[in-house]
Amino acid sequence: MPRGITPRQPARTGRHEGIRKAAPRQRPGALRAPRTGKSARPHTDYSAAPLVPAANKRGKTGYNPTAPERIQEILQRLNALYPDVTCALHHQSAWELLVATILSAQSTDVRVNMVTPELFRKYPTVQDFAALTPEQVQPDVRSTGFFRNKSKSVVGAAKKIVSDFGGQVPDQMNELLSLPGVARKTANVVLGTWFKKNEGVVVDTHVHRISRRLELTRNEDPKKIEQDLMQIIPRETWTLFSHQIIWHGRKLCIARRPKCAECPLENICHAADKTWSTVEIHKNAK
Repeated sequence: MPRGITPRQPARTGRHEGIRKAAPRQRPGALRAPRTGKSARPHTDYSAAPLVPAANKRGKTGYNPTAPERIQEILQRLNALYPDVTCALHHQSAWELLVATILSAQSTDVRVNMVTPELFRKYPTVQDFAALTPEQVQPDVRSTGFFRNKSKSVVGAAKKIVSDFGGQVPDQMNELLSLPGVARKTANVVLGTWFKKNEGVVVDTHVHRISRRLELTRNEDPKKIEQDLMQIIPRETWTLFSHQIIWHGRKLCIARRPKCAECPLENICHAADKTWSTVEIHKNAK
């Protein structure tokens, strides 16, 4: 034995004999066991197994997240959960909906709904807005954020509607896109909600997040996400689907801690950031 080194002595209590066994590590992709006991949350069992088989490690089982039968199942469950939802922005006309949608960018519908009643009381018509300057509108919309740009867009849209469209909000996609401050998201909201025209899918922050979680798209760009969804969602349901996903994102599939144990889509969702799961997790579903 090297000089100066003393061998480790056993403890007098004998505790050294009871070696602790480390908990086995969970394999990547392994299922998370449901919680039990008092802390367990209720879960609605829609079926005993996922509708579409999950891929194995080598991805050779033919799992197709956009298979027609899976899309149909998603739509059926959304219809059961949100049968009659519509746009949460309060409005009485196409013009009011257009203004509210412009103001909702980087803001919440709740905040916009607090601002617009007084705004429309002061300026009841599109002609009233067209007679204003952006600076006159700014104090009324300040709390929605980015109020300078939004004021400029609202006044600019009003002026163009009065000068080019006879004071009526146009009901064609290309004409709506010609208005200041109007991109496809805003145009889709107005066309789908007010004019009942399914010209596209509204891709807001909720639709962006949830469509990726459900593996309906792998894209990050809203325009590409919309094109992907338009390929797999029946056209007659584009507007309703958008509203349902938006409401789902507010109530259950929230950004930071989704309420997976309460979600009717849980057993056909393989999202990587699920908080509770009965199915295999797909690392790219996020």
